[in-house]
Amino acid sequence: MPRTQKVTYFAAITSKRNMADNYIENKYEQYQARKAAWQKSGMKKKKPSAVHTSATGSGMQKTYLQSHVKRVVAVHDLSGAGRVSLMAVIPILSSMGIQVCPLPTAVLSAHTQYPHYSFLDLTEEMKRIIESWEKLDMKFDTFYTGYLGSPQQVQIVEDFISKFRRPQDMVVVDPVLGDNGNLYKGITEDMVTEMKKLIRYADVITPNMTEVFKLLDMEYISEVTVQEMKSYLKRLSDAGPDIVIATSVPVPENAHMTSVFAYNRHGNRYWKVTCPYLPAHYPGTGDTFTSVITGSLMQGDSLPIALDRATQFILQGIRATFGYEYNNLDGIMLEKVLHNLDMPIQISSYEVLE
Repeated sequence: MPRTQKVTYFAAITSKRNMADNYIENKYEQYQARKAAWQKSGMKKKKPSAVHTSATGSGMQKTYLQSHVKRVVAVHDLSGAGRVSLMAVIPILSSMGIQVCPLPTAVLSAHTQYPHYSFLDLTEEMKRIIESWEKLDMKFDTFYTGYLGSPQQVQIVEDFISKFRRPQDMVVVDPVLGDNGNLYKGITEDMVTEMKKLIRYADVITPNMTEVFKLLDMEYISEVTVQEMKSYLKRLSDAGPDIVIATSVPVPENAHMTSVFAYNRHGNRYWKVTCPYLPAHYPGTGDTFTSVITGSLMQGDSLPIALDRATQFILQGIRATFGYEYNNLDGIMLEKVLHNLDMPIQISSYEVLE
């Protein structure tokens, strides 16, 4: 590059640098002027808050950071052997996306239909658990009771529900008393009396036919008409619960079928689901049925859809278990069918009763 061109080039560069320096100095002076005016006014820059505030000024967490997992307290016994009570309740409701908080009534080595079992009564511990939950300000979306070992336990549960229940919470009572016309081992008439009081607190009850007659102070009969069943459900609902679901209802003149009847006081509507009857006895099917009903209602299913889901799941479980050389006392093989709870159901089996 010739000397003259070099001088001209460097002169141009120097000029541009001076212009840039003047521009920066001007901007800096403007910034200092604005800063001085801001400081003079006494204003302070507010740091952004990590938590949004409401119109009232109180801190509120964003909804997408809040827990939306519903919580059910399950008042049942815990058996080391056999898929009954909590051993059925916990896996089913957990599979349906619901947190289960057990309030155990007793701990057994195996359920009471086995020839041998140990038994630890937890009546006093139930009181301590409830007291601890009260200190922790625990909240439950649903209260779900099953096997209760004594009238005192029923009274503890009544007090628990009265103290913890909020207006929007649901109470489901499976009034475990007996089957096939007889009371279970260890269940007395005093328990029947207390259970009549407990169902007054319930929104939903799920008695079998034996328990229907016990709660109504009637003699057990093996066959009933549709109109008789409707009257039984209505009388039980009049005692308190909005929804009454009666299981193990025989189908007249058809020993290969069994039915579930239901009544919803809201709408004064009756429902019926009929399904095949398999000649096998598996303890814990009642716990399984009511657990699926509870989970379905908590998920927002209608009553007939919940009935369909529960009856189909029981049928799937029995069919999955039936073909094995297997000790029936262990209950249905839930592990083989739990995934079905995530699948769409066939809405075809329920019917409306006029």
